[in-house]
Amino acid sequence: MADASEEGPILVFLGPTLRLADAEALLDAVYLQPAAQGDILLAAHAFRPRAMILIDGQFEDRPAVRHKEILWAMAQGIVMVGASSMGALRAAELHDFGMIGVGLIYRWYRRWALSSLREVRGSPPALAPDDAVAVHSGPAELGFLQLTDSLVDLQRTFSGLMRRKVITPSERTLLTTMARDMNFRERTLAAVLGAAGWPDGRIQEVRQTVVKQKGKDALLALHTAPSLIRRAEAAGDVDSWTATNTFMRDLEAGGIDSNLVNTYKLNP
Repeated sequence: MADASEEGPILVFLGPTLRLADAEALLDAVYLQPAAQGDILLAAHAFRPRAMILIDGQFEDRPAVRHKEILWAMAQGIVMVGASSMGALRAAELHDFGMIGVGLIYRWYRRWALSSLREVRGSPPALAPDDAVAVHSGPAELGFLQLTDSLVDLQRTFSGLMRRKVITPSERTLLTTMARDMNFRERTLAAVLGAAGWPDGRIQEVRQTVVKQKGKDALLALHTAPSLIRRAEAAGDVDSWTATNTFMRDLEAGGIDSNLVNTYKLNP
């Protein structure tokens, strides 16, 4: 198990992507629930961490974690790493500002953003659909048990089936399109294959072949985090940060004390 004891803990925002026991076996860290608006700010004050790893985030019952609060954390000297799910999205969006991205899904979002930027010059880069990494999950009391499959995992699964010649390229395209058109709350391998007319027996056969790319990326982030964090700390690059009125009002609307933004370094 990696040691995360140097100068404050590593915080990990984790939910349905990876079982807590599997994560704890790989990285000694403080594990928190999926991040939503304000959670990075509150966690920084509560734990005074050296780094945060964003894997899972909330986006339905609560507003999603804000880009501006991630930038705030980095300006305080907190190393920010993202992977797999919400973390991959935010790392792709904030790569140019110093957030560290890990894994295939992060790279996929980065490539999509760059290609979109080339196509529409002068417009904000459009990422692949955010719900490509979204899943429906159980409550915190049940460990955020994953109830559906992400589009990313299904796409990887269909590609694997095609490479093994279980399905044809045209079937892969059809299944991917069907999965993309489903709401993430209903998107499962069984639902997609069933809608495509596959018999139950064949669905059960391929169910064991689901590629859990989100889980793989999360494990990679946890495994490489200590070295990535040490490298970032050695570089010592910390950008300045300015609070905007919009961001401060956003925090207050969410019931979060906006004074926390300006008092972090004053209260070590």
